[in-house]
Amino acid sequence: MKIIVKIFLIFFISLFNTINSLADAKIKIGLIVPLSGEYSDIGNSILKSVRLAVDKIDNNKILVIPKDTKANPIDALRISKELYNQGVRIIIGPVFNESSKYLNELEEITFISFTNKIRDNPKNVISAGVNAISQINTINKFLDIEKLERPIFLIPSTDYKKEIDFAISQTKIKLKDKFIYDQSPTKLTDQIGKITRYPQRKQHLEDEIKRLENSNVPNKEKKISNLKKKDTLGFINFDSVIIADFDESLKSVATSLLYTDVSSERVKYITLNQWFDRSLLKENSLQPLYFPSINKDNYEIFVKEYLESYESEPNQLSFLSYDLFGLVYYLLYNNNFDLEKNIFQKKNKFKGKIGIFEIEKNTITHQLNFYSVEDNKFKKIF
Repeated sequence: MKIIVKIFLIFFISLFNTINSLADAKIKIGLIVPLSGEYSDIGNSILKSVRLAVDKIDNNKILVIPKDTKANPIDALRISKELYNQGVRIIIGPVFNESSKYLNELEEITFISFTNKIRDNPKNVISAGVNAISQINTINKFLDIEKLERPIFLIPSTDYKKEIDFAISQTKIKLKDKFIYDQSPTKLTDQIGKITRYPQRKQHLEDEIKRLENSNVPNKEKKISNLKKKDTLGFINFDSVIIADFDESLKSVATSLLYTDVSSERVKYITLNQWFDRSLLKENSLQPLYFPSINKDNYEIFVKEYLESYESEPNQLSFLSYDLFGLVYYLLYNNNFDLEKNIFQKKNKFKGKIGIFEIEKNTITHQLNFYSVEDNKFKKIF
Protein backbone atom coordinates (compact mmCIF):
# COMPACT_ATOMS: atom_id res chain seq x y z
CA MET A 1 0.00 0.00 0.00
CA LYS A 2 2.85 2.35 0.91
CA ILE A 3 4.45 1.65 -2.49
CA ILE A 4 1.21 2.64 -4.32
CA VAL A 5 0.90 5.85 -2.31
CA LYS A 6 4.53 6.65 -3.06
CA ILE A 7 3.98 6.05 -6.83
CA PHE A 8 0.93 8.35 -6.83
CA LEU A 9 2.86 10.98 -4.88
CA ILE A 10 5.72 10.87 -7.41
CA PHE A 11 3.18 11.07 -10.28
CA PHE A 12 1.42 14.15 -8.87
CA ILE A 13 4.70 15.91 -8.08
CA SER A 14 5.86 15.23 -11.65
CA LEU A 15 2.52 16.47 -13.06
CA PHE A 16 2.67 19.61 -10.89
CA ASN A 17 6.22 20.34 -12.06
CA THR A 18 5.19 19.81 -15.70
CA ILE A 19 2.25 22.21 -15.37
CA ASN A 20 4.49 24.80 -13.70
CA SER A 21 7.09 24.33 -16.42
CA LEU A 22 4.47 24.87 -19.15
CA ALA A 23 3.14 27.93 -17.34
CA ASP A 24 6.65 29.38 -17.19
CA ALA A 25 7.46 28.48 -20.82
CA LYS A 26 7.98 31.48 -23.04
CA ILE A 27 7.12 31.99 -26.67
CA LYS A 28 10.39 32.90 -28.34
CA ILE A 29 10.28 35.43 -31.17
CA GLY A 30 13.41 36.08 -33.20
CA LEU A 31 14.42 39.53 -34.42
CA ILE A 32 17.05 39.54 -37.17
CA VAL A 33 18.32 43.00 -38.18
CA PRO A 34 21.69 44.60 -38.98
CA LEU A 35 23.12 45.58 -35.57
CA SER A 36 26.63 46.17 -36.90
CA GLY A 37 28.08 47.43 -40.14
CA GLU A 38 26.78 49.95 -42.68
CA TYR A 39 23.10 49.65 -41.73
CA SER A 40 23.49 49.32 -37.96
CA ASP A 41 21.59 52.59 -37.34
CA ILE A 42 18.51 51.06 -38.97
CA GLY A 43 18.82 47.80 -37.06
CA ASN A 44 19.41 49.38 -33.66
CA SER A 45 16.49 51.77 -34.16
CA ILE A 46 14.26 48.79 -34.99
CA LEU A 47 15.48 46.97 -31.86
CA LYS A 48 14.67 49.97 -29.67
CA SER A 49 11.22 50.22 -31.22
CA VAL A 50 10.50 46.54 -30.57
CA ARG A 51 11.53 47.05 -26.93
CA LEU A 52 8.98 49.88 -26.71
CA ALA A 53 6.31 47.51 -28.06
CA VAL A 54 7.34 44.73 -25.63
CA ASP A 55 7.10 47.14 -22.70
CA LYS A 56 3.71 48.36 -23.90
CA ILE A 57 2.25 44.85 -24.18
CA ASP A 58 3.85 43.78 -20.88
CA ASN A 59 3.35 40.03 -21.17
CA ASN A 60 6.17 37.87 -19.84
CA LYS A 61 5.07 34.91 -22.00
CA ILE A 62 6.90 36.50 -24.95
CA LEU A 63 10.69 36.55 -25.22
CA VAL A 64 12.31 38.48 -28.08
CA ILE A 65 15.77 37.27 -29.12
CA PRO A 66 17.65 39.77 -31.33
CA LYS A 67 20.42 38.68 -33.69
CA ASP A 68 22.75 40.59 -36.03
CA THR A 69 22.40 39.87 -39.77
CA LYS A 70 25.10 42.41 -40.75
CA ALA A 71 22.76 42.93 -43.77
CA ASN A 72 24.28 39.77 -45.23
CA PRO A 73 22.18 36.84 -46.55
CA ILE A 74 24.69 34.23 -45.35
CA ASP A 75 24.71 35.68 -41.82
CA ALA A 76 20.91 35.92 -41.93
CA LEU A 77 20.71 32.18 -42.61
CA ARG A 78 23.33 31.31 -39.98
CA ILE A 79 21.71 33.22 -37.12
CA SER A 80 18.26 31.99 -38.14
CA LYS A 81 19.53 28.42 -37.77
CA GLU A 82 20.79 29.36 -34.29
CA LEU A 83 17.35 30.71 -33.41
CA TYR A 84 15.69 27.58 -34.76
CA ASN A 85 17.87 25.43 -32.49
CA GLN A 86 16.68 27.60 -29.58
CA GLY A 87 13.06 26.78 -30.37
CA VAL A 88 12.19 29.90 -32.38
CA ARG A 89 9.57 29.40 -35.09
CA ILE A 90 8.59 33.02 -35.86
CA ILE A 91 11.20 35.63 -36.78
CA ILE A 92 10.66 39.35 -37.39
CA GLY A 93 13.09 40.30 -40.14
CA PRO A 94 15.23 40.51 -42.14
CA VAL A 95 15.23 44.17 -43.18
CA PHE A 96 16.39 43.86 -46.79
CA ASN A 97 14.97 41.66 -49.52
CA GLU A 98 18.47 40.46 -50.43
CA SER A 99 18.94 39.03 -46.93
CA SER A 100 16.04 36.60 -47.50
CA LYS A 101 17.89 34.80 -50.31
CA TYR A 102 18.64 31.54 -48.46
CA LEU A 103 15.90 31.48 -45.84
CA ASN A 104 13.82 28.91 -47.74
CA GLU A 105 16.21 26.35 -46.21
CA LEU A 106 14.38 26.85 -42.90
CA GLU A 107 10.86 25.79 -43.89
CA GLU A 108 9.71 25.43 -40.27
CA ILE A 109 10.30 29.14 -39.56
CA THR A 110 7.98 31.94 -40.68
CA PHE A 111 9.84 35.20 -41.38
CA ILE A 112 8.01 38.54 -41.21
CA SER A 113 10.25 40.68 -43.39
CA PHE A 114 10.42 44.49 -43.38
CA THR A 115 10.70 44.65 -47.16
CA ASN A 116 7.89 46.08 -49.28
CA LYS A 117 8.86 43.83 -52.20
CA ILE A 118 6.30 41.09 -52.68
CA ARG A 119 7.67 39.27 -55.73
CA ASP A 120 10.01 36.28 -55.65
CA ASN A 121 10.20 35.96 -51.87
CA PRO A 122 10.80 32.48 -50.40
CA LYS A 123 7.49 30.82 -49.44
CA ASN A 124 8.24 31.15 -45.73
CA VAL A 125 9.02 34.89 -45.96
CA ILE A 126 6.07 37.27 -45.59
CA SER A 127 6.59 40.83 -46.82
CA ALA A 128 5.19 43.25 -44.23
CA GLY A 129 6.36 46.56 -45.71
CA VAL A 130 3.95 49.07 -47.21
CA ASN A 131 3.88 47.38 -50.60
CA ALA A 132 2.83 48.63 -54.01
CA ILE A 133 -0.45 46.67 -53.97
CA SER A 134 -1.57 48.40 -50.76
CA GLN A 135 -0.62 51.81 -52.16
CA ILE A 136 -2.27 51.34 -55.55
CA ASN A 137 -5.46 50.03 -53.92
CA THR A 138 -5.60 53.28 -51.92
CA ILE A 139 -4.89 55.39 -55.00
CA ASN A 140 -7.69 53.54 -56.81
CA LYS A 141 -10.09 54.53 -54.04
CA PHE A 142 -9.09 58.18 -54.53
CA LEU A 143 -9.61 57.91 -58.30
CA ASP A 144 -13.13 56.59 -57.68
CA ILE A 145 -13.97 59.35 -55.20
CA GLU A 146 -12.72 62.07 -57.58
CA LYS A 147 -14.23 60.33 -60.63
CA LEU A 148 -10.88 60.35 -62.40
CA GLU A 149 -11.22 58.02 -65.36
CA ARG A 150 -8.08 58.71 -67.43
CA PRO A 151 -5.03 58.28 -65.17
CA ILE A 152 -1.59 57.61 -66.60
CA PHE A 153 1.13 55.83 -64.63
CA LEU A 154 4.75 57.01 -64.86
CA ILE A 155 7.26 54.40 -63.70
CA PRO A 156 11.04 54.88 -63.48
CA SER A 157 13.25 52.31 -65.16
CA THR A 158 14.60 50.86 -61.87
CA ASP A 159 14.50 47.52 -60.07
CA TYR A 160 11.21 48.59 -58.44
CA LYS A 161 9.52 48.66 -61.87
CA LYS A 162 8.66 44.94 -61.66
CA GLU A 163 6.95 45.47 -58.29
CA ILE A 164 4.83 48.26 -59.75
CA ASP A 165 3.92 46.22 -62.83
CA PHE A 166 2.93 43.29 -60.63
CA ALA A 167 0.82 45.52 -58.37
CA ILE A 168 -0.93 47.11 -61.37
CA SER A 169 -1.88 43.64 -62.63
CA GLN A 170 -3.03 42.47 -59.18
CA THR A 171 -5.12 45.54 -58.35
CA LYS A 172 -6.59 45.79 -61.87
CA ILE A 173 -6.41 49.59 -61.70
CA LYS A 174 -7.85 51.10 -64.90
CA LEU A 175 -5.27 53.26 -66.64
CA LYS A 176 -5.38 55.46 -69.70
CA ASP A 177 -1.75 54.53 -70.30
CA LYS A 178 1.50 53.49 -68.66
CA PHE A 179 4.97 54.85 -69.43
CA ILE A 180 8.50 53.92 -68.38
CA TYR A 181 10.99 56.78 -68.07
CA ASP A 182 14.72 57.19 -67.52
CA GLN A 183 15.56 59.11 -64.32
CA SER A 184 18.55 60.78 -65.99
CA PRO A 185 17.89 64.56 -65.98
CA THR A 186 19.31 64.88 -69.51
CA LYS A 187 16.66 62.49 -70.86
CA LEU A 188 13.73 63.08 -68.54
CA THR A 189 12.30 66.35 -69.86
CA ASP A 190 12.34 65.11 -73.45
CA GLN A 191 10.58 61.88 -72.41
CA ILE A 192 7.91 63.74 -70.44
CA GLY A 193 7.45 66.07 -73.42
CA LYS A 194 6.66 63.09 -75.66
CA ILE A 195 4.31 61.56 -73.08
CA THR A 196 2.36 64.82 -72.70
CA ARG A 197 2.45 65.61 -76.44
CA TYR A 198 4.15 68.93 -75.66
CA PRO A 199 5.62 69.58 -79.15
CA GLN A 200 2.21 69.04 -80.79
CA ARG A 201 0.41 71.32 -78.33
CA LYS A 202 3.15 73.94 -78.70
CA GLN A 203 2.83 73.78 -82.48
CA HIS A 204 -0.95 73.97 -82.22
CA LEU A 205 -0.62 77.24 -80.31
CA GLU A 206 1.72 78.74 -82.90
CA ASP A 207 -0.56 77.64 -85.74
CA GLU A 208 -3.61 79.16 -84.04
CA ILE A 209 -1.84 82.49 -83.52
CA LYS A 210 -0.84 82.57 -87.20
CA ARG A 211 -4.38 81.66 -88.23
CA LEU A 212 -5.80 84.54 -86.21
CA GLU A 213 -3.20 86.96 -87.51
CA ASN A 214 -4.31 86.15 -91.07
CA SER A 215 -8.00 86.32 -90.24
CA ASN A 216 -10.64 89.03 -89.89
CA VAL A 217 -12.35 87.68 -86.76
CA PRO A 218 -13.80 90.17 -84.23
CA ASN A 219 -11.51 91.07 -81.26
CA LYS A 220 -8.61 89.59 -83.17
CA GLU A 221 -5.87 91.48 -81.29
CA LYS A 222 -7.30 90.59 -77.89
CA LYS A 223 -7.54 86.91 -78.80
CA ILE A 224 -3.99 86.86 -80.09
CA SER A 225 -2.77 88.62 -76.95
CA ASN A 226 -4.49 86.02 -74.76
CA LEU A 227 -3.00 83.16 -76.76
CA LYS A 228 0.50 84.60 -76.45
CA LYS A 229 0.16 84.32 -72.66
CA LYS A 230 -0.21 80.57 -73.03
CA ASP A 231 2.58 78.06 -73.43
CA THR A 232 0.57 75.45 -75.35
CA LEU A 233 -2.86 74.93 -76.78
CA GLY A 234 -4.78 71.71 -76.93
CA PHE A 235 -6.40 68.91 -75.02
CA ILE A 236 -4.44 66.87 -72.42
CA ASN A 237 -5.64 63.30 -72.88
CA PHE A 238 -5.34 62.32 -69.19
CA ASP A 239 -6.91 63.72 -66.02
CA SER A 240 -4.39 62.47 -63.47
CA VAL A 241 -0.80 61.28 -63.37
CA ILE A 242 0.56 58.71 -60.91
CA ILE A 243 4.31 59.07 -60.41
CA ALA A 244 6.04 56.04 -58.88
CA ASP A 245 9.03 57.97 -57.61
CA PHE A 246 10.56 59.63 -54.55
CA ASP A 247 12.80 62.42 -53.30
CA GLU A 248 14.59 64.55 -55.93
CA SER A 249 13.61 62.26 -58.79
CA LEU A 250 9.92 62.78 -57.99
CA LYS A 251 10.46 66.54 -57.99
CA SER A 252 12.29 66.31 -61.33
CA VAL A 253 9.37 64.47 -62.93
CA ALA A 254 6.84 66.96 -61.56
CA THR A 255 9.01 69.88 -62.70
CA SER A 256 9.18 68.37 -66.19
CA LEU A 257 5.40 68.13 -66.22
CA LEU A 258 5.20 71.81 -65.31
CA TYR A 259 7.67 72.64 -68.09
CA THR A 260 5.42 70.87 -70.60
CA ASP A 261 2.43 72.91 -69.41
CA VAL A 262 0.79 70.08 -67.43
CA SER A 263 0.40 71.67 -64.02
CA SER A 264 -1.17 70.22 -60.87
CA GLU A 265 -4.05 72.65 -61.48
CA ARG A 266 -4.87 70.96 -64.80
CA VAL A 267 -4.44 67.32 -63.72
CA LYS A 268 -4.15 65.58 -60.35
CA TYR A 269 -0.56 64.84 -59.34
CA ILE A 270 -0.51 61.54 -57.41
CA THR A 271 2.50 59.66 -56.10
CA LEU A 272 3.39 56.78 -53.77
CA ASN A 273 3.96 56.81 -49.99
CA GLN A 274 6.27 59.73 -49.22
CA TRP A 275 6.47 59.22 -45.43
CA PHE A 276 5.53 62.89 -45.01
CA ASP A 277 8.72 64.20 -46.59
CA ARG A 278 8.75 67.79 -45.30
CA SER A 279 10.79 69.01 -48.26
CA LEU A 280 7.61 68.63 -50.34
CA LEU A 281 6.00 71.43 -48.30
CA LYS A 282 8.41 73.89 -49.90
CA GLU A 283 7.50 72.84 -53.46
CA ASN A 284 4.60 75.26 -53.97
CA SER A 285 4.50 74.77 -57.73
CA LEU A 286 3.84 71.03 -57.31
CA GLN A 287 0.93 71.42 -54.93
CA PRO A 288 -1.58 69.91 -54.53
CA LEU A 289 0.25 66.56 -54.57
CA TYR A 290 -1.62 63.44 -53.40
CA PHE A 291 -0.24 60.22 -51.90
CA PRO A 292 -1.24 57.15 -49.84
CA SER A 293 0.50 56.71 -46.52
CA ILE A 294 0.49 55.42 -42.98
CA ASN A 295 -1.54 57.11 -40.23
CA LYS A 296 0.16 60.49 -39.70
CA ASP A 297 -1.23 61.17 -36.21
CA ASN A 298 -0.08 57.79 -34.90
CA TYR A 299 3.31 58.23 -36.53
CA GLU A 300 3.83 61.56 -34.77
CA ILE A 301 2.81 60.04 -31.41
CA PHE A 302 5.28 57.20 -31.95
CA VAL A 303 8.13 59.59 -32.86
CA LYS A 304 7.46 61.60 -29.70
CA GLU A 305 7.44 58.48 -27.51
CA TYR A 306 10.64 57.21 -29.13
CA LEU A 307 12.35 60.57 -28.64
CA GLU A 308 11.38 60.65 -24.98
CA SER A 309 12.69 57.13 -24.44
CA TYR A 310 15.93 57.24 -26.44
CA GLU A 311 16.67 60.96 -27.07
CA SER A 312 17.08 60.29 -30.77
CA GLU A 313 14.80 60.14 -33.79
CA PRO A 314 13.58 56.79 -35.14
CA ASN A 315 13.80 55.71 -38.76
CA GLN A 316 10.66 54.82 -40.68
CA LEU A 317 11.15 51.07 -40.36
CA SER A 318 11.10 51.47 -36.58
CA PHE A 319 7.45 52.44 -36.79
CA LEU A 320 6.75 49.31 -38.81
CA SER A 321 8.67 47.12 -36.33
CA TYR A 322 6.56 48.47 -33.46
CA ASP A 323 3.45 47.26 -35.29
CA LEU A 324 4.97 43.95 -36.38
CA PHE A 325 5.61 42.86 -32.80
CA GLY A 326 2.03 43.86 -31.96
CA LEU A 327 0.75 41.89 -34.96
CA VAL A 328 2.64 38.73 -33.96
CA TYR A 329 1.44 39.05 -30.37
CA TYR A 330 -2.16 39.58 -31.53
CA LEU A 331 -2.13 36.47 -33.73
CA LEU A 332 -0.53 34.36 -30.98
CA TYR A 333 -3.01 35.63 -28.39
CA ASN A 334 -5.97 34.78 -30.63
CA ASN A 335 -4.44 31.35 -31.18
CA ASN A 336 -4.02 30.64 -27.45
CA PHE A 337 -0.25 31.10 -27.91
CA ASP A 338 -0.11 28.01 -30.08
CA LEU A 339 2.74 28.33 -32.58
CA GLU A 340 1.05 26.30 -35.31
CA LYS A 341 2.53 26.82 -38.75
CA ASN A 342 -0.64 28.19 -40.40
CA ILE A 343 -1.02 31.12 -38.01
CA PHE A 344 -0.56 33.54 -40.95
CA GLN A 345 -2.75 31.52 -43.32
CA LYS A 346 -6.07 32.37 -41.68
CA LYS A 347 -7.95 35.47 -42.77
CA ASN A 348 -7.52 38.12 -40.11
CA LYS A 349 -7.23 41.85 -39.47
CA PHE A 350 -5.06 43.75 -37.05
CA LYS A 351 -5.40 47.46 -36.31
CA GLY A 352 -1.90 48.78 -35.82
CA LYS A 353 -0.41 52.24 -35.56
CA ILE A 354 0.38 52.28 -39.27
CA GLY A 355 -3.18 51.35 -40.20
CA ILE A 356 -5.07 48.12 -40.67
CA PHE A 357 -3.08 44.99 -41.52
CA GLU A 358 -4.96 42.39 -43.54
CA ILE A 359 -3.54 38.88 -43.24
CA GLU A 360 -4.45 35.92 -45.41
CA LYS A 361 -2.55 33.03 -47.03
CA ASN A 362 0.83 34.22 -45.76
CA THR A 363 0.27 37.65 -47.30
CA ILE A 364 0.03 41.03 -45.59
CA THR A 365 -1.56 44.10 -47.14
CA HIS A 366 -2.35 47.44 -45.55
CA GLN A 367 -5.41 49.64 -45.51
CA LEU A 368 -3.77 53.05 -45.80
CA ASN A 369 -4.81 56.65 -45.39
CA PHE A 370 -4.63 59.22 -48.19
CA TYR A 371 -3.12 62.71 -47.93
CA SER A 372 -2.37 65.81 -49.95
CA VAL A 373 0.46 68.31 -49.79
CA GLU A 374 -1.50 71.53 -50.10
CA ASP A 375 -1.09 75.09 -48.84
CA ASN A 376 2.24 74.00 -47.36
CA LYS A 377 0.51 71.42 -45.13
CA PHE A 378 -0.18 67.70 -45.10
CA LYS A 379 -3.95 67.28 -45.24
CA LYS A 380 -5.80 64.03 -44.65
CA ILE A 381 -8.26 63.17 -47.46
CA PHE A 382 -9.46 59.86 -45.99
